[in-house]
Amino acid sequence: MNWKLAFQIALTHLVTKKKQSLIAMLGVMFGISMFIIMISFMTGVNQFLEDMAMDNTPHLHIYKPIEIDQKKIVSLNKPQSKNDWYIVQHQRPKNELSKIKNGLTMAQQIENMPEVYGVAPQVSSQVFYNNGPVQIPGNILGIDVKKQEQLFSLEKKMDYGEVEGLLKGSDVVLMGKGLAEKMNVTVGDRVSVTTPQGGNFTLKVVGIFSFGITAMDESRCYATLSTVQKILGEDPSYITDLNIKLKDIQGAHAFTEKLKNRLKDVYIEDWETANASLLAGDKIRNILTIVVCTTLLTVAGFGIYNIMNMNIINKMKDIAILKATGFQGSDIVGIFLLQSIMIGLAGAILGLSVGFFFSYLLSITPFPAGQFLRLNTFPVNFNPLHYVEGVFFGFVTTLFAGYFPSKKASKVDPVQILRG
Repeated sequence: MNWKLAFQIALTHLVTKKKQSLIAMLGVMFGISMFIIMISFMTGVNQFLEDMAMDNTPHLHIYKPIEIDQKKIVSLNKPQSKNDWYIVQHQRPKNELSKIKNGLTMAQQIENMPEVYGVAPQVSSQVFYNNGPVQIPGNILGIDVKKQEQLFSLEKKMDYGEVEGLLKGSDVVLMGKGLAEKMNVTVGDRVSVTTPQGGNFTLKVVGIFSFGITAMDESRCYATLSTVQKILGEDPSYITDLNIKLKDIQGAHAFTEKLKNRLKDVYIEDWETANASLLAGDKIRNILTIVVCTTLLTVAGFGIYNIMNMNIINKMKDIAILKATGFQGSDIVGIFLLQSIMIGLAGAILGLSVGFFFSYLLSITPFPAGQFLRLNTFPVNFNPLHYVEGVFFGFVTTLFAGYFPSKKASKVDPVQILRG
């Protein structure tokens, strides 16, 4: 087969039938542009939700759970046989602190392990924030300011003030935006805090932050480790939590098992366990994205097939003339395959351009996210892989859409066509 001649004939057909060629090209363009817009937006939303959750979540969280001892005091001095039962109603737990034994030493040892990016020690406690006669329940977290900033980028969440403000004074606190609005306070104001043990302290607000998660912004405050330790009346070694970031997030489960063999009397929770509901939602959203985009491509593919099929039917007389002048069936298939490829590639490039243009417009469109969600515009994911998939789809779809009708057309009798 002479491919140069076939290309010239294919190009001539496309130029002489401009309207049909343009319609076929627009069909490809529309399908691919809609695919780019939809998958860019849907994956952008998924990525935003995942990043928002993982930004504030340690890969591993180590703490000491408060558990009720199942041993009964009444059974300590009396042996228990198989037929003896000791029933104690409303057993109370011991007055046991949630302190991690040698927490700072443990943090240093874990941080020296090759899999670990960093460890942030923390002291957490439930407190009441006093707004006149009203007590608002919440929690206060004592943090190592530099470690917290390194691992969780707290500075990016600040609306007013700065994280370093915690290091520039004593008895100071960073307050969540929702909680600050409930308390009607701003930077520079003082708030009264009551601990569960009844202690009362006054703290100065040096910054206001927002994570975009209402449950956190309406209840959480940050202070230094020493400040929260003083509020609770504990010594400088008092640590309740260790938040760990790993170099490889996918290795969290294996590293958890490794630590469990070394550390006793503590509970280790990996990010997958802590975010089980989030991961389930992420899987559902990913499946929905695949289903929607696959459906969109399939519908577009059938549309392209119909356009190419009608295009070939309208050129039956041309096919008959070509066969009458000596062209074989394979030559006919080759000519129309070249037409299909040219239409597919041109439509794909136009589709990518149009898809990118509207995706960009969407990415700069203001998004009414409310006062808590840290999102100014619609989240859009400009993943180059999606554009490669779009070109591949345009090429393959038009290839098949042109092959089957042209294969059928190559078998027709030119005499019948010319007579008709």
